[in-house]
Amino acid sequence: MGKIMDALLDWMNSAAVPNLFGSPVSWIEVIGFVTGAACVYGVARQKLWSWPVGIVNNLAFMVLFLGAGLYGDTVLQVIFGVVGAYGWFNWVRGNRNTAAKDDLPIRDASGREIIWAVGITAAATALVGLMLALETNSTVPWPDAFILAASLVATWGQAKKILQQWYVWIIVDVVSVPLYFVKGLTLTGILYIGFLALCVYGLIDWKRVRRVEAEAKASAEGALV
Repeated sequence: MGKIMDALLDWMNSAAVPNLFGSPVSWIEVIGFVTGAACVYGVARQKLWSWPVGIVNNLAFMVLFLGAGLYGDTVLQVIFGVVGAYGWFNWVRGNRNTAAKDDLPIRDASGREIIWAVGITAAATALVGLMLALETNSTVPWPDAFILAASLVATWGQAKKILQQWYVWIIVDVVSVPLYFVKGLTLTGILYIGFLALCVYGLIDWKRVRRVEAEAKASAEGALV
């Protein structure tokens, strides 16, 4: 079993593309690229299948980031998988509580949730950044820590279908793109540029869905008067 796992890891880390803008691209990075793009698109379209695809993406990036020395991002992928399982369950539960499929309603964050999100992001960034700086050989402890903290907050908001989670993801992507290019993860850097575009699309589409739902609700209430 150990030899099979070693062979699998060797294949994952082998070059799928020998040279892309001066850096090799591994098979695990390709897998992360495909599943990541599919996952973000699925979330933007409120598709239930986005959650299991996202968990596969977490596993792929866990292997990728560990090899690149991005330890905060590696831990993040493990936690992502746990939160992803919760999000999957929460969206399914939303289906069962409503008549339509995939119909957990989109909502705004409350003032208390915003305060907690900002506080947790700041505290987790400081704590994880300090740990990475002192206890590991990470060359980018602070952006690595911020991506970990903010991404967890965004994933929690995604699981709850909170509209403002898209703004957090946009900030995460803006920080992530230069970081991955600096670490030689060229395809992943390109992927996060795509993530950024998909997050903007998701934000616009979720706003559109909420507007349509509000108009339909107002129309239905007016018909009852």
